[in-house]
Amino acid sequence: MDMPEQLQLRVQGDPSQPTLIYLPGLHGDWTLIGSFKRALKNRVRFAETTYPRTLTWSLEDYAANVENALAEKGIARGWLLGESFSSQVVWPLLARNRFQIEGVILAGGFVRHPVHAGVRLAERIAHGISLSLLTRVMFGYAKFARFRYRHSPEVMRNIREFVERRTELDRQAAVHRLRLIAASDFCDIARKTKTPLFALTGVLDPVVPWMFVRPWLRRHCPALRDYKIMWRADHNVLSTAPEPSAEQVVRWINETRNAEPISS
Repeated sequence: MDMPEQLQLRVQGDPSQPTLIYLPGLHGDWTLIGSFKRALKNRVRFAETTYPRTLTWSLEDYAANVENALAEKGIARGWLLGESFSSQVVWPLLARNRFQIEGVILAGGFVRHPVHAGVRLAERIAHGISLSLLTRVMFGYAKFARFRYRHSPEVMRNIREFVERRTELDRQAAVHRLRLIAASDFCDIARKTKTPLFALTGVLDPVVPWMFVRPWLRRHCPALRDYKIMWRADHNVLSTAPEPSAEQVVRWINETRNAEPISS
């Protein structure tokens, strides 16, 4: 069995630009973010994370290790971009209040999953699926993605890496993350946070249905500034609508920075 690696963090871009920290979805790595990163066009300093294939970390452990990795890179402040599963890492980071979070953007994210029974079902399915079947599914996805992004060498490299990383331990780590989602509830933190919060999602999202998430945030989270639904996109909104998602994220960052009072 493959040994789990350490949390990895790689950073590119001008340090004078605002820092955007990407925290990945259930797959746990940076292999699907290439098209979104390219669409950012160097308008931010981009930090991207790959989680270890751990079967023991709590969400608090995820948050603490993200903080440590950022500190090692000398990053003391920035924006968090929490995709799907990693929205559940964002809330502990806000509660810990050790890293200076300038703003939060949820991509297909949530506070408490709106369909709890669906998470438990996904956990049972992921627990029972064989690695060989998972590999066949991933190669099917890769064939489609390779056609769609055949003119983008960077995305093609990311797709190959995505398929190569799918191991038995990787599958077990995904099951563990589903268990963490099923047990989590950060409603109290969402109600109390004052950090500017934004969210975007695809209109076709059966994984985290926005028609449940958006009303709750609007009613109960005073820090919510905006919630955008991307048409022609699905749950993986950063990958399926990279250009409009990047434009929206950069706009939110710039508008928030321009609205901040200038300190004397």
